Amino acid sequence: MRRLPGSVGGGGGFRPLLAALLALSSASSATASAHVDGTPPSRIAVVGAGIGGSAAAHFLRRHFGADVQLDVYEKGEVGGRLSTVTVNRERYESGGAVLHSLNLHMRDFVEQLGLKYRRGVSGKTAVFDGAEVILEETDWYLLDLFRLWWRYGISFIRLQMWVEEIMEKFVRIYKYQAHGYAFSSVEDLLDSLGGSGFLNMTRRPLSDSLLELGVSQRFIDEVVAPVIRLNYGQNVSVPAFVGAVSLAGAHSNLWAVEGGNKLVCEGLLKTANANLVPARVTSVRLLRSAGDVLQYQLSVAGEEEAATAAYDAVVLAAPLGSGSGVSFLDFDPPLEPAQGDYYGMVATVVHGYLNTSLFGFPDPRLFPYAGVLTTAAPALFFNGVAAVYPVNVSLGFRRKGAHEAGVYKVFSPKVLTREQLKTLFRSYYSAQATEWQAYPRAGSTAAPVEMRPGLYYLNGVDRAGGAAEMSAVAAKNVALLAYHRWYGRSLQVDRKDLMHRIKTEL
Repeated sequence: MRRLPGSVGGGGGFRPLLAALLALSSASSATASAHVDGTPPSRIAVVGAGIGGSAAAHFLRRHFGADVQLDVYEKGEVGGRLSTVTVNRERYESGGAVLHSLNLHMRDFVEQLGLKYRRGVSGKTAVFDGAEVILEETDWYLLDLFRLWWRYGISFIRLQMWVEEIMEKFVRIYKYQAHGYAFSSVEDLLDSLGGSGFLNMTRRPLSDSLLELGVSQRFIDEVVAPVIRLNYGQNVSVPAFVGAVSLAGAHSNLWAVEGGNKLVCEGLLKTANANLVPARVTSVRLLRSAGDVLQYQLSVAGEEEAATAAYDAVVLAAPLGSGSGVSFLDFDPPLEPAQGDYYGMVATVVHGYLNTSLFGFPDPRLFPYAGVLTTAAPALFFNGVAAVYPVNVSLGFRRKGAHEAGVYKVFSPKVLTREQLKTLFRSYYSAQATEWQAYPRAGSTAAPVEMRPGLYYLNGVDRAGGAAEMSAVAAKNVALLAYHRWYGRSLQVDRKDLMHRIKTEL
């Protein structure tokens, strides 16, 4: 095994993939090596350069200052699930395409980096059950409301009030973080926001919560399920909190970044003055120095496996599910294997002519929809299809009609076969599929934020609700937690009754 410049001792074989779930018995010792003399860490590593990793680098630099060497390891492209593909010399979002108006960290990033908001292109949406369009948007808002009431009663009002109540509690996190408070587990974070109610929402199915609210089964099947299928590739058995995050993302007040959402990740790494290392991390090794101070060493893949120098802290900002390829070495007691796998979803960007006859419109010139969501009908092989527009939208841009060749994004549980593409499109010029191990399967076990003193797992938040803003919130939390642990500021971690405390501070 070769060593990278400045590397320290290594050796030893790999153990099985170890990860997320463990009792945080080490939490009490997390401050044992606190640096009360004000000395900052020498080196910090971040594994993963998606929105979580790049935001973590940004916040770590802000809290620890300019003297820390900050290395970010990324085996692929910067951006992670914020990704683009090129069609006819234009780029289109193949990953996370839209952001919510309440995504305050993402909005701050855009403003700090001098990026621009992408001009929206309006379009109507419909729901297809495999046989016919059962629900559609019109040009008249009041008519849409009347149709919803006529078909579903007040279910849509109950759902909207429920989601708004949850989001109103969730935005408390920004106030907590502005006052410097951090949490050592996702459970503690959620408990601080919504108490036992939020925690229960991570443990029970969305469908049960909605039925208890008085939302009709018909509304769940025809409105809620298509949104969950599109956003998470799963059904309404997902945990209620995940469902609430997804349904909030279906709100009309959405936005995106001009030039592509991944520009946020690239900009954050640049402003953090992070050293981007294009390498795949294969292991994390625990090192102990004099005084039993914990440090960590990474191994990266290559022609020969290479070991890095020692890091004072490591932030894992990439999924630690099955097949991640990361081992944890020389931990005593050992870390236990992560529980639960990530759910696969495929986004296929297709340049072609949509087969509108499939949706009951033999004449494509009469097809009025920009996007079609689907119910959980067994015969359907896709979760949704929508006409998409480039990441750079010119003033003269016009959304093409279905009788013209356009660019569409199709979400499906598996890579589309040629026969399925021919069913969905009359003809097509190109089809580019991106497979995402996007979100943990429903019921996956929660993961801790603090795996060992100085070793943090950012993507554990995915199991509560995966979204770009959730990753940004987790990144801020990890940076605050690492800062407080390093300097022994235990009073800023896992505090109770924060709303009352903050009010008295103000």
